[in-house]
Amino acid sequence: MEPIPILKARRIVLGVTGGIAAYKVADLASKLTQGGAQVDVVMTAAATRFVTPLTFQALTGRPVWTDLWTPTSETALPHVVLGEAAELVVIAPATADFIAKMAHGLADDLLSTLCLSTRAPILIAPAMDAGMWAHPATQENIGRLRARGVEVAGPVYGRMASGLEGWGRMVEPLELLGHIRRILGRKGPLAGKRVVVTAGPTYEPIDPVRFVGNRSSGKQGFALAQAALDRGAEVVLIAGPVTLETPIGARRIDVGTAAEMAEAVWRECEEADVLLMAAAVADYRPAHAQPLKIKKGTGLTLELVSTADILAGVAAHRARHGKPQVVVGFAAETGDLLESAQAKLQAKGLDLIAANDVTEPGAGFAVETNRITLIDARGRVEPLPLMSKAAVAEVILDRVVELLKEKEA
Repeated sequence: MEPIPILKARRIVLGVTGGIAAYKVADLASKLTQGGAQVDVVMTAAATRFVTPLTFQALTGRPVWTDLWTPTSETALPHVVLGEAAELVVIAPATADFIAKMAHGLADDLLSTLCLSTRAPILIAPAMDAGMWAHPATQENIGRLRARGVEVAGPVYGRMASGLEGWGRMVEPLELLGHIRRILGRKGPLAGKRVVVTAGPTYEPIDPVRFVGNRSSGKQGFALAQAALDRGAEVVLIAGPVTLETPIGARRIDVGTAAEMAEAVWRECEEADVLLMAAAVADYRPAHAQPLKIKKGTGLTLELVSTADILAGVAAHRARHGKPQVVVGFAAETGDLLESAQAKLQAKGLDLIAANDVTEPGAGFAVETNRITLIDARGRVEPLPLMSKAAVAEVILDRVVELLKEKEA
C-alpha cells in the first residue's frame, strides 16, 4: 500500500471495543499507518479479550492505551492528551454497550472519558447482532449521537458471528478508510467546490447482446474522484459500465452510452466548478441498433455515425455562463502524443489536458499505473514518470487547485 497524502502525519485515535469485529480493525490500523497517519490505539478491557494490545502496537509502531488509571512516563492524563492531539477519533467496532455509554455521557474507562474530553470529530462503526442493532434503545442512542454530530458508518447487512444474517455487521476496513478520508478532507482546498468526474467506457449497442466499446477500466477516473474528495470537494462521478467501488462521499451516476453520458455531463456541469473528463467516450455508434439478437451466420455490416461531442457542449455552456471554471480533458493516443493532445486542448477550449500513449507498458487500459504528460492552455508541457493512477490523480488535482486560484484571483 502506498502513502496516502490526506493521511500524512495526521493524528488519529483508534478506539477498539469488545466485539468480534475487532480483528478487522487490526487491518484498518495497518492501512492507516501505511498511509502515513500516526495512530494511537485505545482499547477497552473487553477488546483485549479479542485482540491483544501487542498486535496493534506491532502494526502501528506506537504504545497501545488500555487503562485510565495507570500513569505513564508521557502523561498522567492520557484521555486529555490523546483527545487534544487527535484530529479524528474512530471507534471500531462500536458495540451496543459503548454506543449507549457515549449517548448518555458516561465516562468509566479511558476510551469513554476520551470521547467526552476531545474536540475532534468522532466516527463510529457499529457492530453487533441484528436484534441488538434493531432494538429501540440502540436506535435511540444512535439518533442522539448523530444529533450531536457524531459520524456513523454502517452497519451493513451480512453474516454475524452467531451464524445469523441481518443488519449489524461492521463495514469493511477499506470502506471505513473511505469515511476517514472524507472527514479529514472536508476542510480542504476544494471545500465548497463542485467537481464532476467522468470515468470508464461507453457501450454503444449493436443488438441486445453486442456492443461497440473500448478497454477503459475507469480506474483513473475513480482515482480522480477520490483525490477531489480528499480535498473537500462535492464530487459527482459519472461512470460508464464499470464495477469499481464508488469512493465514499461521491454521488455516482451510472450511464451506458455516449448519449447518456453527454446528457448527464451537461446537466451536472450547469453548476459545476470543475469538470474532469477522464471517460473514454466512444467516438462512433451503430446508426441502427437491432431490437433482436442478430443470428450467427446471417452476416453483419455496421454503419457507424458520430456520437455527441460532450466537451463541445460544455464549452458552449461555459462561454455563456462561465461554468465550469476549470475543464480538464484526457487524450489516450497511440502516436503523435504531444501534437494530438495540443490540438485537442485548443479545439475543446480546455485548461489542462492529460495525455498518455496507451501502447506504452504500464500506461494503457486495465492497469494500476499510468504515464502521462500534462499540457496547459499556456503551452506548458510537463511529462510525468510512470506512477500509480492514484498518484497521477494527486498531481492533476493539485494543478486543478492552482488553476482555480488563478481564475478566482
